[in-house]
Amino acid sequence: MRRQDFTYALPEALIAQQPLAQRSASRLLHLPAGSAVRDRAFTDLPSLLRAGDLLLLNDTRVIRARLRGRRASGGRIEALIERLAGDREALVQLRGGKSLAAGARLEFAGGGQRVMASVGDREGEFFRLHFDLPLREWLDEVGELPLPPYIGRAAEALDEHRYQTIYGRHPGAVAAPTAGLHFDNDLLAQIQAAGVEVGYLTLHVGAGTFKPVRVDDLAEHRMHAERVVVPAQVCAQVEATRARGGRVIAVGTTVVRALESAAAGGALAPFDGETALFITPGYRFAVVDALLTNFHLPESTLLMLVCAFGGYAPVMAAYRHAVQQEYRFFSYGDAMFVERPVEPTACP
Repeated sequence: MRRQDFTYALPEALIAQQPLAQRSASRLLHLPAGSAVRDRAFTDLPSLLRAGDLLLLNDTRVIRARLRGRRASGGRIEALIERLAGDREALVQLRGGKSLAAGARLEFAGGGQRVMASVGDREGEFFRLHFDLPLREWLDEVGELPLPPYIGRAAEALDEHRYQTIYGRHPGAVAAPTAGLHFDNDLLAQIQAAGVEVGYLTLHVGAGTFKPVRVDDLAEHRMHAERVVVPAQVCAQVEATRARGGRVIAVGTTVVRALESAAAGGALAPFDGETALFITPGYRFAVVDALLTNFHLPESTLLMLVCAFGGYAPVMAAYRHAVQQEYRFFSYGDAMFVERPVEPTACP
């Protein structure tokens, strides 16, 4: 398979730069298994679910992962945390840090104090930084919310809560699980009142989610690793759902990757570790029956996952339809509800 198989033409004007006034006010493109796409509203989602289904959500919470500081020599530097690696350590992308060597000292100011960090070993495109104080509370005071690179503005007060899901409770992500941004309390309550069970797992989304695929042959691409926790309760919920004939519905590609990683041994089991699972067309899904997801960048690993799930030809046709109908794209954009066919079509 080739990276170019997953390209599509997207007018820049369709990239959503701001959230809508109401979380659930977005549009929903429904891709039924074996049928043509249907244009809906996100508030139609409860009608697409059935009593006995299981809706699984990613309860990660975005941290203030962007820091601005200086080298000891005085040059400016910007750090984007990829993930926390301990109480005082983080893997980061550094802008302005190409020539940094292990042992170099960086200075970050904020929260009424000066905080120093030492550069550790380089790990691919990331640096390991060792900070002089515990990170989590300090980040809450001085860090900036890391909006995606395709949003051409700085984070604003509105983003502090709109670039978080209403159910996020475990800090650690540096990008939001965006399919969940559409849910408000009323819609979740309506879904549960209709007999749909809700469950939660955690995948801390890393900045590598925006990393472009640079190789033409997908077999040569290596995914970034992300932290995952699939609790025993979720495994029990999935088993009970199967027993009653319900469907397992993933809210977001992160939930799909978490569940499929937890089922890598042949059966779904509790999982607490890292995943670098790369899902492309031809993958055999073990857990998920339907997927709620936002629209993803051309040639991205997330689009490849959705094509693997819903079938290459139907998904790419759905994207062309979404462009023609001027859906809003990416993090603050509209959503798709994709039902998995029995035999998805392969990539050419």
